[in-house]
Amino acid sequence: MIRVIGICALLMAWAAPSVQAETLRMAVTTSFANSGLSDILLPAIRADTGLEVQLLVVGTGQALRLAAAGDVDAVLAHARAAEDQLVADGHATHRREIMYNDFVLIGPADDPAEIAQADTAAGALARIAGAAQPFVSRGDNSGTHVQELALWQAAGIEPQGRWYRATGSGMGAALNFAVATGGYILSDRATWLSFGNKGDLAILFSGDAALFNQYAYLPVNPDRHPHVNAAAAHRLEGWLTSDRARDLIDGFTIAGTQLFTFNATGD
Repeated sequence: MIRVIGICALLMAWAAPSVQAETLRMAVTTSFANSGLSDILLPAIRADTGLEVQLLVVGTGQALRLAAAGDVDAVLAHARAAEDQLVADGHATHRREIMYNDFVLIGPADDPAEIAQADTAAGALARIAGAAQPFVSRGDNSGTHVQELALWQAAGIEPQGRWYRATGSGMGAALNFAVATGGYILSDRATWLSFGNKGDLAILFSGDAALFNQYAYLPVNPDRHPHVNAAAAHRLEGWLTSDRARDLIDGFTIAGTQLFTFNATGD
């Protein structure tokens, strides 16, 4: 009898459907994924909400295009003007700030363009251009690339020539190219700190208010894209603005340095 009951229990366990987490597709920036923070947040999100968040890791420009096409349920991005446009065009219901860090200017430790002596980020770029030192641009319409172009505009410089090298790649690949060529580059601090192949490069300029880097969450509008999982996107937003998310985001460090600061507010 005991043996029969054991076999029956085994058969019932085999026949019972496995519990599947609900899936949400979110487009995120390469800088967010490269930082390592997603490895901390995603398991906690699944444990707390039952959501299996599938990340599409692309530049911010591509992330927002995926949202506009209704190919994802939500976006986490860092390019304010483009995010506001996505909402204005009706493809996202709203924009919710979640956390921030900052951009930094990185270059050869001996700093041939002497950008460490600059007063502003725009002034640092002007020194690079004036010295015709190699500068590596992502050139991919990402949030980092958009910020870089805004800094060149503030400096009154249209970057061009052999010294200016656009890679059309994500942050990690662009950093690798900068290391290989001894070039200067703009990066978010989190990606740089978590980046393994630093070579002879170092952070040479930071602290300018123009280098502030805000990340925001945008749920895709179900009125424009009825197939999106709006309920799951709403649930994820609730988690991302919770005390649980704040503790994990603020507690994420590398070598004792905090990489992001939570700044989500209530509804």
